[in-house]
Amino acid sequence: MTPATGLTSLELATGMVLGAGDVTPLPHPPGAGPLEALERAILPALLRPPCLVSFSGGRDSSAVLATAVALARREGLAPPIAATNVFPQAPAADEAQWQERLVRHLGLADWVRVQSTDELDVIGPYAQRLLRRHGLLWPFNAHFLGPLLDSARGGSLLTGMGGDELFGAARALRPRALAAGMARPEARDALRIAFAFAPQALRRRVLARREPVAFPWLRPRGREAATAALAAWSAGEPRGLRDRLAWVMSSRYLEVATASLELTADDAGVLLAHPLLSAPFWAEVGHLAAPAGFRSRTDGVRRVFGEVLPEEICARQTKAHFNEAFWTERSRAFVRAWDGTGVRSEFLDAPALRAHWREERPAANSFTALQALWLASADPVEEPAYSLPG
Repeated sequence: MTPATGLTSLELATGMVLGAGDVTPLPHPPGAGPLEALERAILPALLRPPCLVSFSGGRDSSAVLATAVALARREGLAPPIAATNVFPQAPAADEAQWQERLVRHLGLADWVRVQSTDELDVIGPYAQRLLRRHGLLWPFNAHFLGPLLDSARGGSLLTGMGGDELFGAARALRPRALAAGMARPEARDALRIAFAFAPQALRRRVLARREPVAFPWLRPRGREAATAALAAWSAGEPRGLRDRLAWVMSSRYLEVATASLELTADDAGVLLAHPLLSAPFWAEVGHLAAPAGFRSRTDGVRRVFGEVLPEEICARQTKAHFNEAFWTERSRAFVRAWDGTGVRSEFLDAPALRAHWREERPAANSFTALQALWLASADPVEEPAYSLPG
């Protein structure tokens, strides 16, 4: 097990944290609406200035920023400050046009932009600082907030974490969409409905065949174990909207990820908040989406945030990708020098992993293993060596 996050050997090898913890039912929504619930989750951060908002330009961080700005102005509080990591050498991460549109729309005077080249590499200086202090964290990019936390020292930082999970869980599943008249019947709907109501064990077997985990750096037993774990977790998804929201919120990966980020914030003396992961907010969104769920993510964003976001942002379909910012010459140099030793795991195939890392765009799921190897090779005078678990 790893010291900070409790990753298993399989989770380290796959970069995937699966399974659910204890499912806590969502609170009963008072019916005040999602925005009021979100404001309650944002307010403590505004009361601890400077309040920065991790702002990528995507819909989730835009919604948090816009809601925080509206709340601060209404309550006479210091305005939140948009804070953005900028990567000139990573074109796929460029969201400048979307960012500028919202900043202009909100009339913001302050905007912190921190430019990085390889500083946020998987084993760059921000990652190394965390790895040496806390051991292996998950997700591999827990250090992404490092520059923003440095700018927010003594204050607070809001993130847009949780939007993907919320709107994914609040979607209308096919049987419900059909029953509510939200979708037109198709030839395969009979099979889909039968699958939705099949016993969980049968769904697990079908999902294992349909959605195998086939990362090329895994040994056969690793692929089998990862496929089984993913299928078991997916097969447990409830059909009911409210139950599904509570089930997703209890996901182990959210628990591990928020715990890792909390460590980074504590190091900087910053109050870190993820208002989109507020349980009352999820309850209000579920109430709004009932009984079937949202037709689409865009439908959900529009209905929840249409009052604070411009329509063009609500309807946006594109999304930035940051792998180029995490995998730079710093990681490539480490991989070129790695002789394939140091991997002691029943799930990892060292030669296949080495070959994968030499590809032009290695998969982000392999980056956690790279950080573990870096820890294993770290100067033992500064920190004890860290080895991959067996």
